[in-house]
Amino acid sequence: MNLTALQEQAIQLDEFDPLADFREQFHIPVINGKEVRYYTGNSLGLMPKTTPDYLMEVTNDWARLGVEGHFYAKHPWLSYHEIFPPLLAPLLGSLESETVVMNQLTVNLHLMMVSFYRPTAKRFKILCEGRAFSSDQYAMESQVRFHGFDPEKAIVEVFPREGESVIRKEDLLESIRQQGDTLALVLLGGVNFYTGQLFDMQEITRVGHEVGALVGFDLAHAAGNVPLELHDWEVDFATWCSYKYLNSGPGGVSGVFIHKKHHLSDLPRFNGWWGYRKEDRFQMGKGFIPIETAEAWQLSNAPVLSMAAHHASLDVFQRAGMERLHAKREQMTYLMIDGLTELKRLHPGKFEVFTPDSTQERGCQTSIYFSSGGRSVFNELEQAGFITDWREPGVVRVAPVPLYNRFKEVADLVTQLDSILSS
Repeated sequence: MNLTALQEQAIQLDEFDPLADFREQFHIPVINGKEVRYYTGNSLGLMPKTTPDYLMEVTNDWARLGVEGHFYAKHPWLSYHEIFPPLLAPLLGSLESETVVMNQLTVNLHLMMVSFYRPTAKRFKILCEGRAFSSDQYAMESQVRFHGFDPEKAIVEVFPREGESVIRKEDLLESIRQQGDTLALVLLGGVNFYTGQLFDMQEITRVGHEVGALVGFDLAHAAGNVPLELHDWEVDFATWCSYKYLNSGPGGVSGVFIHKKHHLSDLPRFNGWWGYRKEDRFQMGKGFIPIETAEAWQLSNAPVLSMAAHHASLDVFQRAGMERLHAKREQMTYLMIDGLTELKRLHPGKFEVFTPDSTQERGCQTSIYFSSGGRSVFNELEQAGFITDWREPGVVRVAPVPLYNRFKEVADLVTQLDSILSS
C-alpha cells in the first residue's frame, strides 16, 4: 500500500469509526497553539474531561462533610473501592470477587510474591522474560534475596533467539518445562514494555501449572489494551497500574487480580485492617479474619482522590465497550503495519519493527528499532508535534489507542517518518 492510499484508507476508517466521538471526551495536549499527535498511551494516557468533576465531587464532600464523608458522601469513602470490580471485570475477564483496586504496581507485585512466591530448597526459581521492566526485575531480585537465594541462580530469563527481536512461544514454554520441579513461579509482563510483544498467557499458565509452578502477570501494558480472560485462563494472580491505557493520571492507583481458588486457601499474606472482615473491622480486635475475596489482600483504607480519577476513566471504558475498543485497536494495528511495511520498502535497512505483526501477539504498541540515528528521529518527530516514546537502546515506541486516537494520526505518523527518513 503506497502512502497516498494509506492516507485515503485512514480518512475512510475515521468516517465510519463508531468510537470517533470519544476523542472529544479527552483533553488533547496543545503545544504552540496546536494539538499534538499523541502516541504515548502506553506511558501515560490522556485525561478524560470528566476527571475534574469526579475529583471535585470528592473534595466537595470532604469540605462539606469532613470525616462523615466516609459514610454520607455521594460515593461513601468507606466503600469507595467497591465501585471498581464491576467496571474492571469486563476488562480483565475476571469475577468481581477476584479484583480489588489498591496501592501502586510494584507494592502490589511485592504483596503478590509474599503469597505466591514460596520457595523451597528444591523449588525456588522464578522464570521471567529477558528484558523485563526494571521495577519487576528489582522486585524479583529482592524477593529472592529475602528468601536467602542468589538471583543469578534463582531467576531464569528467557530471551529471543540470536538475530530475533521477540521471544518465540515454543522457547518460552520449553524453558518452563525444562525448569520443571525447580520452578516456583512464572512471572511475566503480559505485554513486554520494550518490544510490545503480547504473550500467550493462557498457554503459559497451563504449562506453568503442569510443572507445579504458580503463574502471575504484570499487566501494566496489557490492562485496557488487549483482551484478557484471567479467570478462565486460571491465572493465579496479576497486577497492573492505571495510568497507561487506563488513563487514570500520573502515579494512578493500581489493582490486583487473585483467582477465586486462592481466596480461602492457606497462602501466607501480609495483613492490614482493610482486608479484615467488614462487619467486624471496627471492633479493632486481635486476630485477623480475612474478607473472603481478593479484598483480603488490602492493607489500608482507599486513596479516594486517586481512585476518583480512576473512576472517571473506567466510566468512559464502560460506555465505549471493550469489544468495540478491541476491534478498533486491531484496525489501527493493521494500518500501522501496512504503513511501516511500505516505509521499509522505501527506506531499506533504515529500521526494524520489533513488535509482531499478528494481532494475537501484540496490542496498541509498535516498537520501531533504529540501529543508528533513532534518537534524532525521535527528536524530529517531537519537534513536528508527534509525541512518541524513546527507550534505550534505539527504540521509538508508538501506541495510538482507540479511545482518543484517529486512524489519520496513524497515517500521519507514517508520512512524517517517511519525510524524516528521506532527509
